[in-house]
Amino acid sequence: MSRIGLLPIDIPAGVEVKISEKNLAEVKGPKGTLEQQLCSDMDINIEDNVVTIQRPNESKKMKSLHGLTRSLLFNMIEGVTNGYTKTLLIEGTGYRAAKQGKKLTLNLGYSHPIEVEDPEGINVEVPEAHQIVITGIDKQQVGNYAAVIRDYRKPEPYKGKGVRYSDEHIRRKIGKTGK
Repeated sequence: MSRIGLLPIDIPAGVEVKISEKNLAEVKGPKGTLEQQLCSDMDINIEDNVVTIQRPNESKKMKSLHGLTRSLLFNMIEGVTNGYTKTLLIEGTGYRAAKQGKKLTLNLGYSHPIEVEDPEGINVEVPEAHQIVITGIDKQQVGNYAAVIRDYRKPEPYKGKGVRYSDEHIRRKIGKTGK
């Protein structure tokens, strides 16, 4: 039984939700507009600023899609209302980030700097040379872009050098010991 899928979604003031044919969801809010195709088998009802989702049968696939559909719709509403933020921290001697226009330049210990173009709908700020703040209204897009930047130099367990999320804890290892 999907417990997530059964929860109703409250629509905050200033947010407009439209469900068209085959469950194409369009959510408009103060921060922007998101559009996504949801599972066409689900029955999505909007009444009195509350969205409820019903599944057609009790098969395992429908139970899985029930919770997924509810989560996707909730994330869209949350995104156009508050937005999403990911913070990356850069640790290591000489490792730093800089922002020039729509380009993010990363110096991560390679022989060349890495230049990354900001995707559409994503705002990247560098308040300090060792911190990158990624914001946007699409949770999937923000998380994906943060993961792409982190993949350029993942944190290593011996010295902790690399790019990590601000809430990520790196389990440190003890290095070799000489006899």
